[in-house]
Amino acid sequence: MPSHDQMDLVHHGVAAEDARIVVYGVHGRTQSPQFFIDLAARLELEGVCWWLPTAADHSWYPGKFMEQLEFNQPQLDQALGVIQDQVSHLLQTRDAGGAPVIVFGFSQGACLLAEHLLVSQPGVDGALLHTGGYLGPRARSFAAAPDPGLSGLAVELFCADEDPWVPLHRVKDTAAAFEGLAGVTTLSVYRDEEHHITEDGAARIREYLNRHARA
Repeated sequence: MPSHDQMDLVHHGVAAEDARIVVYGVHGRTQSPQFFIDLAARLELEGVCWWLPTAADHSWYPGKFMEQLEFNQPQLDQALGVIQDQVSHLLQTRDAGGAPVIVFGFSQGACLLAEHLLVSQPGVDGALLHTGGYLGPRARSFAAAPDPGLSGLAVELFCADEDPWVPLHRVKDTAAAFEGLAGVTTLSVYRDEEHHITEDGAARIREYLNRHARA
């Protein structure tokens, strides 16, 4: 089976040099970059450059996100390595005059991005985490990185009150962890049992991306 670093990074939308905003979208289990391509059609936003990594065999790690970290190896470290390398490259392009970079994860993708952001604390311009939280079985604390770290980072989190895969308490713990590192969080909880992005969620995501895009 191929590893995550052998899979495609899919481009969708406008070219990077023409973008008002760059969105790095990490899909969930059983999904593919098509998840974000379909979402882009729902959002109907102009000037967005989407970069979409692909998980090998449609899964970033084999087990549940709240299992012991070692139970999800070696795929978990491979996935985190891919995200770190690709996000670092996008930030270098931004620093050379490119558009703001927003990271956006759904389900497994949100869990991976939460873990990456809290541990590595890259200087992204925003984060959307839909139905996911940091990894591992217990509540954790995270040490602040040197400036700028996550100071002032606007993190928008979403979760259903009874999601079948992601308990709300872990999403709340994740929001608190970002706040402990001086992030600014908004948590939207909706009454639902489906593992999906609601129309209200899509509207909030659209507004968030418009707010962070350059004029």
